[in-house]
Amino acid sequence: MEMVVQGQEEQPVAVSGEKPGRRPRVQKNVTRTIATDICADVFAVGTYLPTENELCDRYGVSRTVIRESLKILESKGLVRGRSRVGTIVCRKDEWNILDQQVLEWIGPRIFEFDLLTCILDARRAIEPFAAEFAAERATVQEIADIERAWQQMRDAEGDVERFTQADVAFHAGLLKASHNQVFVQLSSIIQAALEFSLHASNEAADARDEAVDIHRMLVEALRMRDKVAARECSRRMLEIAARDLSIAVTRHPASPSA
Repeated sequence: MEMVVQGQEEQPVAVSGEKPGRRPRVQKNVTRTIATDICADVFAVGTYLPTENELCDRYGVSRTVIRESLKILESKGLVRGRSRVGTIVCRKDEWNILDQQVLEWIGPRIFEFDLLTCILDARRAIEPFAAEFAAERATVQEIADIERAWQQMRDAEGDVERFTQADVAFHAGLLKASHNQVFVQLSSIIQAALEFSLHASNEAADARDEAVDIHRMLVEALRMRDKVAARECSRRMLEIAARDLSIAVTRHPASPSA
């Protein structure tokens, strides 16, 4: 998807049955551009955005597009409109950082937010228990689905994207197989953040054989209904993730302004 370049005018063009300035692509581009400007501190936390007219001039779109974009950003916690005052950029702890779009807007600056470490902390609190419950409660089909995800990890070889997608499916399947309703809900809530976290760890690893092996051992523990082994495998898996994530962080040092 083509991104609107700051300062470059993009004039909405009407098409049959569509009003100027309301094309979804234009609106999404502008929303993303304003959001990435906020994430990059072009519009700093605690400051007011330019007026609607100024934003129209800045991004080369209509007031309708700007208003729709601001509504989306407000729904995700990045900004808050104040009647007769303007739109203020919210504190980062108010942002919906588990939202896939917000994570994409943050982009490479995700390392500066310390978000990946927070995700790892959450996984440490949840996944070993989920693995233990799954060893006791998972259906044969659920274990087969988790094993299939492991096989896809094994077969991904040097393809980080394929490996990460299979890794995400593995961990989502594990939470589902715990048959704990809260864990199952958390699986859908944190899936986007989990994908970013796993991708960072997997990309940093020089080799993924160790990760593949411990995932295989967890599958075997589930098959044998060994709760202790399942929990220990999950704990070791998270230690590997922590090690690889620390490598990723050193490769992406925070900017001086962070």
